[in-house]
Amino acid sequence: MQQENTHERNKELVADWQALMRTFICPDNDVSQSRLVKYMQQILFGLQDFLKKHVGITEETSLKDLVKAYSDSHINENPEKKLTDVITDLIEDVAPHAVNVASPYFVGHMTSAIPFFMVHLKTIVAALNQNVVKLETSKVFSVVERQVLAKIHRLIYRKSDDFYIRHIQSTDTALGCFTEDGTLANITALWVARNAALAPKNGFDGVESEGIPAAFQAYGMERAVILVSRLGHFSLKKAGGLLGIGNRNVLAVDVDHNNRIDLKCLNKTIREINKTEGKTRIIAIIGIAGTTETGSIDPLRQLGEICAEHGVHYHVDAVWGGPTVLSDKYKHLLKGIELADSVTIDGHKQFYMPMSCGMVYFKDPKIMDTVIYHANYVNRPGSVDLGIKSLAGSREANSIILDCALKIMGRRGYALLLEHGIETAREFAREIQQRPDFELITPPELNILTYRLFPSHLKKKLSGKDPARIPHIRERLNEINRRVQILQRERGKSFVSRTTLKMDGRPGEDIVVLRCVIMNPMTSMKILREVLDEQEEIYRNFFGEFAFLPENRGYESSF
Repeated sequence: MQQENTHERNKELVADWQALMRTFICPDNDVSQSRLVKYMQQILFGLQDFLKKHVGITEETSLKDLVKAYSDSHINENPEKKLTDVITDLIEDVAPHAVNVASPYFVGHMTSAIPFFMVHLKTIVAALNQNVVKLETSKVFSVVERQVLAKIHRLIYRKSDDFYIRHIQSTDTALGCFTEDGTLANITALWVARNAALAPKNGFDGVESEGIPAAFQAYGMERAVILVSRLGHFSLKKAGGLLGIGNRNVLAVDVDHNNRIDLKCLNKTIREINKTEGKTRIIAIIGIAGTTETGSIDPLRQLGEICAEHGVHYHVDAVWGGPTVLSDKYKHLLKGIELADSVTIDGHKQFYMPMSCGMVYFKDPKIMDTVIYHANYVNRPGSVDLGIKSLAGSREANSIILDCALKIMGRRGYALLLEHGIETAREFAREIQQRPDFELITPPELNILTYRLFPSHLKKKLSGKDPARIPHIRERLNEINRRVQILQRERGKSFVSRTTLKMDGRPGEDIVVLRCVIMNPMTSMKILREVLDEQEEIYRNFFGEFAFLPENRGYESSF
């Protein structure tokens, strides 16, 4: 009977002009409005409780079942449902199968809880729908964006008052730009670096105009390269492909025992390149302020000095660790970042903003002139529009969200969040070291660490005198950590991620490790001990010799 009533209601939904206008400007009636308000009040004023109640609360559902449920590719001619029904379905049928990244037990990725007020700010930004590609579609929002860029630029570079007075609202210069994420921010930085390195000269109009083959000919080159540690983010490889130098020419430099770029290896690579007598040119050298896998910070000051010595663009990928400059207690960890020619930061990471927000900053306010584009219908020559120096076209005014958040939180508020993550990670590392069945792999420099289950009886075997058994024991350890991570994830209470690291001093040894990212202010040591307890329990319940029988070796989740 209920299906028949639903069918009858749906028959009444018609896409005529009157219905379209009603849908466009207001809810259907008071009953519909009250249903919408019920959900929106929960989201706006009780966000954490709403997420806990509605998101990720079901038993594990396989991707296969979800794919099957969402395999209809037809769009109905007329409306299927009213707004209130669609939102009800979204919250009651879709959200339970999403991931509750706000859970304090979700400590595996660089996505976390956001302050509740971010939803308010995001709602207002969406409602105003400003497009900061151009002043004509944003006006004051573009002006505010320049101010926000100057505030973060000042944290990084610490220039004089006169510098910021001159450039904060200058129509001739740019301190940086907002992008959609850290990947596009890194690509923008290296785009600028490439264009500056292969600039116009002697009848050559520059690489941006004439392309890579003409640039190589004009400069007598055969190859352009970018140097970064082997823990560099994969967005840097993307940049190599997009910029036409080839992703194979984003050269991975080895790391030291602290997972920082090895300066001896870097200097050796530079010497070998210099022997080519200009046939190979270094476009940029990259320092990382918070690697994705281990949270390590490269020696930023030394890298800056090397780049200055060789006249190479120095880029710092601070997508993860950049906001640490807000903490008086830990900003020394990023000492030397001010030497960078460009710096990237991701707003939806440790600025705790909603998706999606990236930023790139430049020391030289004129260097973005190398990527200026104009169009007569929108960004005309002489325009002061932000879009003329941006990889993106139409773009949301998410700079307003950061501006408001800085006012609500203040430097000290953000510093408290960052310090909680760093200090909790250090305490968690000590807890891991005290447990006989675990091994700390990479101690936290910021708030990321890696470790692994390493049962004590296997430690004894690995330290034994039978070298022939060592590869087998290492394989066992990798198997244990892969399966424990999968089984813990599928239980649905806790989540840590996993990765595979190459261990310094152990050629050919790749080890599977558990990776923990601590940025949720509600994640406590009590919760982290529970995460470890659960991992120990999973190991005891599901492992032992059974786990390593030949018929069980192929188990793996498809997720």
